[in-house]
Amino acid sequence: MGSSEGDHHYHPKDTVGRTFNTTALTGFVGLFTSAVQNTLVRRNVGGWGVLTKSGSTIGIFAAMGGTYEFVKTASANLREKEDHWNVALGGFFSGAILGLRVRTFPALLGYGAALATTLGGFEYSGGSLFGKKRDPNVDEFDRREKIRTQWRSPGEQTLAELGEGRGIYGPGYAERRRERIKEAYGIDVVTNAPAS
Repeated sequence: MGSSEGDHHYHPKDTVGRTFNTTALTGFVGLFTSAVQNTLVRRNVGGWGVLTKSGSTIGIFAAMGGTYEFVKTASANLREKEDHWNVALGGFFSGAILGLRVRTFPALLGYGAALATTLGGFEYSGGSLFGKKRDPNVDEFDRREKIRTQWRSPGEQTLAELGEGRGIYGPGYAERRRERIKEAYGIDVVTNAPAS
């Protein structure tokens, strides 16, 4: 066991409170989705169609969100570890809820495995669409300056590796160019002297 693992102490999370909050939030999203479905129906079903015609959407959304949060938090509390496996477990059971609508065992396992793989892989790779989360204790200017100077090579080295041309010119380039042209073609190139 490494020192970084030994120094880390897990703090248990409130499973019931988090589950209730997530169930309410995803239930509200399900209500919104059900309302959108209700407006897209060809015949007029009325305002209560949100609950009577497409109300199962509300239940599915609420059940999936609540199940995901409960399994993820309970798994983290039991394992005393916060990692991608908790998210994958929550995703499996949440996907299985979605698979219950199809009423076949392969769909239950397939939806669960698909959501577990997607959510677990997303969490494993950093859990953000915007890249790795930055440490809030590191000053942004210092971080960028370190990145800027970490791979910087001296101008002489770049010039030696790439050679002159393509916008990269070393000191005394105009004189060397004039001499090369004079040797190769016998033409004396006049440099533009600044007007005095």
